[in-house]
Amino acid sequence: MSEAPHDEPVVPSGGGGLVRFRLGIAYDGTDFSGWARQPDRRTVCGVLEDTMSMVLRQDVRLTVAGRTDAGVHATGQVAHCDIEPPGDLRARLARALPPDVRVTSVEPAPPTFDARFSALRRHYVYRVCDTPWAANPLRRRDTVTWPRALDLAALDEAARGLLGEHDFAAFCRRREGATTVRELQRLAWTRDADGVLSAHVSADAFCHSMVRSLVGALIAVGEGRRPPEWPRTLLSARSRSSEVTVAPAHGLTLVQVDYPADEHLAARAALTRNVRTAP
Repeated sequence: MSEAPHDEPVVPSGGGGLVRFRLGIAYDGTDFSGWARQPDRRTVCGVLEDTMSMVLRQDVRLTVAGRTDAGVHATGQVAHCDIEPPGDLRARLARALPPDVRVTSVEPAPPTFDARFSALRRHYVYRVCDTPWAANPLRRRDTVTWPRALDLAALDEAARGLLGEHDFAAFCRRREGATTVRELQRLAWTRDADGVLSAHVSADAFCHSMVRSLVGALIAVGEGRRPPEWPRTLLSARSRSSEVTVAPAHGLTLVQVDYPADEHLAARAALTRNVRTAP
């Protein structure tokens, strides 16, 4: 999501004995060609829909909170579907799904719940290790090894300049008819005891490749190749900047999606569907 929200249709709820269910999903994105179905490619959506359809003996179509790119992981992905009451679906899927994807929760949801449009915000973490001994081999699939030292203070200073609602066109792959205006609510860096740097990124929604482009721009600052104010200057651009390098996919994980209380789901979905213009 991409970090972008997907364009798959929302399956209507109600009638025919169908009930809307909210699914929590986790996956190792290494061997997937992203979330969305693609002909002759292994994708998270394709594996889940095919397996669920086989287990439930009914046609299952998922609507997801945000499509992820090839190689991107998730521990807190959310999707919904309208199906006949499934019994203990989580346990049945644990036996049927391959080991790199799991449905972690299955809960009845109101008919107004929409995994994509009802979301308030998405939270991502990007992990990069700049220590001389490189990333822990047990975390090699979700942590990027960086060959040069990164300055945490410079990373954080540059990140603060990008917060708020802006047109992030310089950091996005444009999609026809889609806005690139987003509200970046959190962009902060931490370094853990093992020396791994994590970028914590939260927004109401993300454009295609936005998170990895933000990280790529900030890493240029962390290396000392760009001044801390440089990423903010790119916000005046109205098209993708050739100066921004997209960070590798495997460092990125979707960790959480937030939703309002049930009584506010419909209003949130209606608001999200409005196309925003640059502030």
